[in-house]
Amino acid sequence: MIKKFIDKLLGKSPAAPGGKPNFGKRMEIPVSVHGIDPSLVDDRAINVVRTLQQAGFEAYVVGGAVRDLLVGLRPKDFDVATNATPEQVKGLFRRAFIIGRRFRIVHVVYGRGREHEVIEVSTFRAYLDNAAAEQVAGNERTSKSELAGMKHAVDSTGRVLRDNVWGPQEEDAVRRDFTINAMYYDPETQIVVDYHNGLKDSKSRTLRMIGEAATRYREDPVRIIRAVRFAAKLSPLGFKLEPKTAGPLVKSQKLLHDVPQSRLFDEMLKLLQTGHALASIAQLKELGLATGIYPLLDVVVERAGQSFVEAALKDTDRRVGEGKPVAPSFLLACVLWDDVRKGWDQRLARGEHSHPALQDAIEDVFNARIGDVSGRGKLAGDMREIWLMQPRFDKRVGSTPFGMAEQPRFRAAFDFMRLRADAGEVDEVLADWWQEFSMASDDVRQDMVDQVRAEQQQQRKQAPKGPRVARPPREPRSTDTAPSGVSGDAPQGAADTDGDAPRKRKRRRRSNASRGAGSAGPAAE
Repeated sequence: MIKKFIDKLLGKSPAAPGGKPNFGKRMEIPVSVHGIDPSLVDDRAINVVRTLQQAGFEAYVVGGAVRDLLVGLRPKDFDVATNATPEQVKGLFRRAFIIGRRFRIVHVVYGRGREHEVIEVSTFRAYLDNAAAEQVAGNERTSKSELAGMKHAVDSTGRVLRDNVWGPQEEDAVRRDFTINAMYYDPETQIVVDYHNGLKDSKSRTLRMIGEAATRYREDPVRIIRAVRFAAKLSPLGFKLEPKTAGPLVKSQKLLHDVPQSRLFDEMLKLLQTGHALASIAQLKELGLATGIYPLLDVVVERAGQSFVEAALKDTDRRVGEGKPVAPSFLLACVLWDDVRKGWDQRLARGEHSHPALQDAIEDVFNARIGDVSGRGKLAGDMREIWLMQPRFDKRVGSTPFGMAEQPRFRAAFDFMRLRADAGEVDEVLADWWQEFSMASDDVRQDMVDQVRAEQQQQRKQAPKGPRVARPPREPRSTDTAPSGVSGDAPQGAADTDGDAPRKRKRRRRSNASRGAGSAGPAAE
């Protein structure tokens, strides 16, 4: 009992009688039993396996792909496991790249551009007692120089920081997390290799952690998030977390505080962009993990019931289910739009100009909600474009609509505006007009713009005119006065004027004195 308690504290994996780790028993399951349809296996994954086997190595499709194949799903990603080292794998393929420090793996790339496909190849890892690993005081970031030469290292909590010691397949299997993710499929022989009754758990629809769950969460706290994701993805098929696997989740949650923010950010996106966003949020609430995993995820869970955010989550799940691409920038832009809109309204109420007010509101949201975890790169740039294009949808005359339709982010911005219309924030007529405009020919587009201009002119003619009020004499305009922009009482979604307004301001004639002084001309609208 005491030894078991000490082993638990030190992060040792549970052992079989005699003190040896329980590597399970190798079972080779034929196709007549497992029933995998070989047509569901990606040709590129088969090519990777075949190339490695022809070079004299062991190679199998592994992990979640095997799990999905067993339940009749077509996997979206295929991983391969082999006894070849990363350097040996890289030498067999023309386009292969070794990545990672914590776990060194190889990405074998097929195709180019947006249509490219990556087959992830990992080397069988050895079972290592974490109590015997090299220990560092910090994490991946604070101890980077210290970790540089280490192959197996843990921090003071038992979390694995380096795991690059190679071993046989049976030891690799016990290092994996769930039994249903620890099976190996050979597409050449159609044999499934199973060490931990993964096939049995697959048939009984059970999500079971290999070994003692609390220890496995301590080794890698991100397994907590993976447990939620798998439960959400597989719950429609009847899968449930085994009680001993679900039990330590809440108590283990504090271990996530030591995980790098960038890794948590990536895991959050996997929760929300694998086609089961709403189910993942429901699982977080059901398991008592609705808050505390990651600040931005807390916001998503909190706002999932809002009509606009809920529509965005449903739309993301729908697109993934239809095999269409999804971008994290779009979903996060929807989740944080409420913050942007409130900050924008507050600035307009203070009399600030519309466009800079919107820009400042966006910057405040980035600082408060996202920080620098995304590097303020493409993700932030795409979110900014989606938000900044929203007020421009109100402009349907002049050249603005034509320029808008040519913007690279027009489709994302329009989809965003369409969701706003569905949530009652934007007039449905406006959304329908832009949808028709985006699909029309140039001639039809011009007719649509002309019709809007005629309607606006008619509305101005029919607008009731109030009694004239005598205006006081206008004071001479100072040369250092800033040009006026959109008034502070502009309605929500109003945009800066950029030349498309129907009324033109008369050009003010400059005096001879000002010409002689070389003063600037009137500010452009």
